[in-house]
Amino acid sequence: MRSPDLLSPPAPSPALGVAEFLRLKGLSFGPPRELKIRLIKVESKTFITRQEEEKAIPLAQISITNTAAEVIRACRGAQLKGRFRESYVLPAFSVKPVLGSEQPIPRHTLNPHTQHLRESLESKRDAFSPVLLQFCTNPKNPVTVIRGLAGSLRLNLGLFSTKSLVEANGEHAVEVRTQVQQPADQNWDPSGSTQTWPCKSSRSHTTIAKYAQYQASSFQQSLQEEKNSEDEDEEEEEKATAPDPTSSPDADPNDDPASMEQKQTGKIIKFGTNIDLSDPKRWKAQLQELLKLPAFMRVSSSGNMLSHVGHTILGMNTVQLYMKVPGSRTPGHQENNNFCSVNINIGPGDCEWFAVHEQYWEAISGFCERHGVDYLTGSWWPVLEDLYHAGIPVYRFVQRPGDLVWINAGTVHWVQAVGWCNNIAWNVGPINSYQFQLALERFEWNQVKKVKSIVPMIHVSWNIARTVKITDPDTHKLIKHCLLQSMKHIQVLRDQLVAMGKKISYQSRVKDEPAYYCNECDVEVFDLLLVTSESGSRRSYVVHCEDCAARRSSTLSGVVVLEQYRMEQLMSTYDSFTLAPPSSSR
Repeated sequence: MRSPDLLSPPAPSPALGVAEFLRLKGLSFGPPRELKIRLIKVESKTFITRQEEEKAIPLAQISITNTAAEVIRACRGAQLKGRFRESYVLPAFSVKPVLGSEQPIPRHTLNPHTQHLRESLESKRDAFSPVLLQFCTNPKNPVTVIRGLAGSLRLNLGLFSTKSLVEANGEHAVEVRTQVQQPADQNWDPSGSTQTWPCKSSRSHTTIAKYAQYQASSFQQSLQEEKNSEDEDEEEEEKATAPDPTSSPDADPNDDPASMEQKQTGKIIKFGTNIDLSDPKRWKAQLQELLKLPAFMRVSSSGNMLSHVGHTILGMNTVQLYMKVPGSRTPGHQENNNFCSVNINIGPGDCEWFAVHEQYWEAISGFCERHGVDYLTGSWWPVLEDLYHAGIPVYRFVQRPGDLVWINAGTVHWVQAVGWCNNIAWNVGPINSYQFQLALERFEWNQVKKVKSIVPMIHVSWNIARTVKITDPDTHKLIKHCLLQSMKHIQVLRDQLVAMGKKISYQSRVKDEPAYYCNECDVEVFDLLLVTSESGSRRSYVVHCEDCAARRSSTLSGVVVLEQYRMEQLMSTYDSFTLAPPSSSR
């Protein structure tokens, strides 16, 4: 993610005041938490509502039916102290489907059949049908395997083959994960004595060309091992015709199936992951080929929330490549901020997938906690029997070359390569109520767990409100409530800062400027940036949330407050964000 670079002016002292800041000019890009200050106009005034004798509505009674002016009056009348801490998600607006029941789920139904999640496409018309979009984004469908997509759209997947990648940019960086090869439905601890949840791997780096050599040599080695195994089988068959007088009639306990499975878990493999294909010049042919996909699956489209972020989030609104050998594992996870994802298997080998509906994520998180691995940031591989005993249904299926897997919002999933193959993947954020609610829920849960939300949801919500016409009532309610809570937070904080005697300096945003996060706790900071000057080899300016700024100094000494939107702008956007009439065209 790109973000503003820093200036190197002398630190302003209280004696110099605001005038010194007028010397700071320009804005460029650099580390994500640092800020280059560019003051256009300095103001000390607060937002003044019209001086009318209107009775303010109590803040507790404010809802999305109120105007922006009524919201501001309510905030000013409440005179709150401390941080405004109401949720951005209103339980009354929940759109989650009710899938579970009080009765235990029968064991034989805990592996839903794959035909329940397949859509076979026979033509381009099928791929662009609204029915496919509705099926993929239905909250009751956690995952959809779309067979025949590459063929029906005539996608040239050869552009993503190892040979083509080497020819296009062989020196491109590859992150390598060194793992232990195991059966897909098992995860043994290092001793091989018991199954566990932690999934260990070590990280290193190489290039596409070097990994391609490893991938090819791994395949050749496998062919040789297979040939040697066939030769040994022939020798064993010949020996079986005559009894061995030295053999024992007793069976070796180490040769039971469970022991043999444990013995097979020791082979070390290397998985090439997180290969960035975002550069439109280096990967022009590859990225253009993906424009053949239906709009809702594309890396960028007007109906994709991630296209309204306004800056690059690598691997989310850009394409990533994965180069695999058999056994390569992508551990269990939900996508960043519960966004949907698209994954296409380039081949030539298969991948095996496991998926669980979003409603069971807390139960899986509990398993992770009991096994000492962090659900959000750790590496884990579920023990299937644990899930079955807890009554959690697990979708299990094979993704063949040319198959597209659509992971719906919030779906928990983990993947292992069956053969030698490459995959491409990216995230998509359909602007619908289910996706928006789950993204906000994870945004708030990340704050609780002190994990950075890769998608700046408040920033994105205001961008959507400014540029997208919403026709779905549930989606409109959820976004409007988020804007309401954001505006309340901004006005309360603004009044508190002015009461402390802090001057608020207006600095408008510029094109491609990223969203900001607190330098200490990684929470998203929207509109009101509390900035301090940090000394080091070069002087830099960093952003803080109000809590972290107050911990540094209760009086906010040394903190400059920048405002990126005038309150009038936000009020106008809020009032203009109304439910649009349904489109007449179908």
